[in-house]
Amino acid sequence: MNSKSPQSAYKWRFFRAGGVDQILIQNGADIARLPELDLKLWFALAMPCEGVEADPVLLAMLDSDKDGRIRPPEIAAAASWADSAFVDLNDLFSPADSIAISRIKDAEIRASARQVLDSLGKTEAKDISLSDLGSVYKGLASTLLNGDGVIPPDEALEPETRQAVADILSCMGGVPDRSSKLGIDSDILDRFFSQAAALVAWMDLGRANAHSLLPAGEGTADALAALNAVRAKVDDFFARVRLADFDPRALEALNRSESEYLALAAKDMTIEAAELAAFPLALVKPGASLPLEKGLNPAWEGAIASFIDKTIEPLIGSAGRLSSADWEGLKSALEPFQKWQAAKPATSVGALGETRLRELLGSGQKARIATLMAEDAALKPRFDRLDAVEKLLRMRMGFVRLLNNYVNFAEFYQTRSSIFLAGDLYLDARACHLCLDVADAGRHAALAGLSGIYLAYCDLRREGGQKRSIVAAFTDGDADNLMPGRNGVFFDRKGRDWDASITKIVSNPISIREAFWSPYKKLQRTIEEMIAKRAAGAEAGASDKLTNLAASAVNLDKAKPDAIPKKIDVGTVAAMGVALGAIGAGLSALATGLMGLAWWQIPLVFVGLVLLISLPSMILAWMKLKRRNIAPLLDANGWAVNTRARINTPFGAAMTDRAKVSARVSGSVKDPFAERRTRWPFVVALLLVVAACLWTLDRRGSLNRWSGGLIGTAAQSVECPARDTAQ
Repeated sequence: MNSKSPQSAYKWRFFRAGGVDQILIQNGADIARLPELDLKLWFALAMPCEGVEADPVLLAMLDSDKDGRIRPPEIAAAASWADSAFVDLNDLFSPADSIAISRIKDAEIRASARQVLDSLGKTEAKDISLSDLGSVYKGLASTLLNGDGVIPPDEALEPETRQAVADILSCMGGVPDRSSKLGIDSDILDRFFSQAAALVAWMDLGRANAHSLLPAGEGTADALAALNAVRAKVDDFFARVRLADFDPRALEALNRSESEYLALAAKDMTIEAAELAAFPLALVKPGASLPLEKGLNPAWEGAIASFIDKTIEPLIGSAGRLSSADWEGLKSALEPFQKWQAAKPATSVGALGETRLRELLGSGQKARIATLMAEDAALKPRFDRLDAVEKLLRMRMGFVRLLNNYVNFAEFYQTRSSIFLAGDLYLDARACHLCLDVADAGRHAALAGLSGIYLAYCDLRREGGQKRSIVAAFTDGDADNLMPGRNGVFFDRKGRDWDASITKIVSNPISIREAFWSPYKKLQRTIEEMIAKRAAGAEAGASDKLTNLAASAVNLDKAKPDAIPKKIDVGTVAAMGVALGAIGAGLSALATGLMGLAWWQIPLVFVGLVLLISLPSMILAWMKLKRRNIAPLLDANGWAVNTRARINTPFGAAMTDRAKVSARVSGSVKDPFAERRTRWPFVVALLLVVAACLWTLDRRGSLNRWSGGLIGTAAQSVECPARDTAQ
């Protein structure tokens, strides 16, 4: 498959899910034409081999480059291979762990399958299964020669060869064979003997030139190490002496100034202090040599003593001072050895020792092991055909399901299941089915937050110290009781239960219903906080008053006469009157506006007021809910989703089940602790509404008209006696 997929005349069928038109794969012809499918129409462009509910052996077979990821070219190659191996690709739509021999198109694979059955004594069998293949394959794969080119230190080998393989394995490491035993292949074999030969040749060079390479005999290595430990400092000393020879005026600077010594003396000083070690090795003078007994920098006395013992005395004998010429002579004497050491091959084969290396190089074991590898390679075609039979059987079991989670997301949208789902989280009277495994919650949330989904990251624990992390999507209900620290239970794909605890929340809208009540819940929380603060302030004030009262009682005899209370400020009274007037005017305007409405319009006003408060948050939530997309969740887990995979409101409700009590459930008992209900609030509210409606009608004259003038006449009869009495 090229980066630009070829134009295909094949008529693909589509279905719409997740807001995207997806390729429909429903027969063998669709699978055969997959290599022609435009890459832009693939739902995913990559998926990891880990963390998915799919046959790991099949994924390993499809992962041709062994990078742990499956890409479209590998899926297309598998589809082409299946087209050449199966008589009818429609067999893939009937998952099973067996297949009839007659349904295998490839002649070599068919013959290999028949050989497997014959070796098991099933000469009359018409079908081959994975269990049949496993019985033969396991026995053959565990043999020494199994077509993989890897030779382990097996009991079937001669003792000398087995020990040689074990020695090579200990130095070079190994690779697993078909039966998972660790062994060596031809590359490891060649590298070992090449490195062993190079190391032995280097040793021979040292022996041939021992006179020049080992001036201190067996102690030459120690002599070089002691010299290198002081090389930089001694070179520095003689460089300073040469500069003092050039110009004596530089002596004070070369030996460090008095101020530097004063700064050092002002500290808590130790002989090993870094500041002291940076000072010259000895006092610098024109033509000076390095003193070896007295006058050395104390920080370097130990290193110089080792240098004298291991280098100077073995090479030039005892000396009280070291001249520049002697120093250069020591370096020249040890330079050949240092170059020889630098030329030593960098290899781990030296761990076997020189004697064993020479024995292996001269034993002919390399040729014997290489012959075994050649015999093993000759069996590779036979085992490859067995691998092909296994691949054919495993593709029948799970290839179509893989396609329905890769080329499209049919399984996810049609059955609410998928290979990327980790299990179900039960928490807050809900079951969250959209749960994914997570390796690093912090890094995952950075990308997954773009999904627009309300996410809860949970740490899972199980008996035995097992731990893992998941992210759960809450797509229905509300977030009132979701917070870090809440606990639940998680059931994985195998049905095992885990203790779950929320550790991180990525907040996003969950539903329109939640958005409708959100402003009122915020108002309720604000009022509760204000009341709590006011109550706390009042409690603190009451405590202060009681404290002051107690103090006053104790000091009653010392108390001063009460101060004359100040008169109320006229300006304060005027300001309070203006504020109350403004509030009253507002209420009067509201009442006047309501009186100007028909009785049936008043409820509409209240409905409009509710919508005015809730509608903005509902619109905002609706816009965010329309953008919910699981692609960032999967991308954060290593997928490469090629399009937007929406989670609309109905599908979100299906992915998060809320607890519901069926109306048909019987046997309920009365709650003995239920709060006593009273109807008075309802009655009072109803009377107020009726009174408001009657008042509005009366002000407009509608009430009198509807009663046929009876109310007006009654009102006049009541008013007349009053006027007569007044007259």
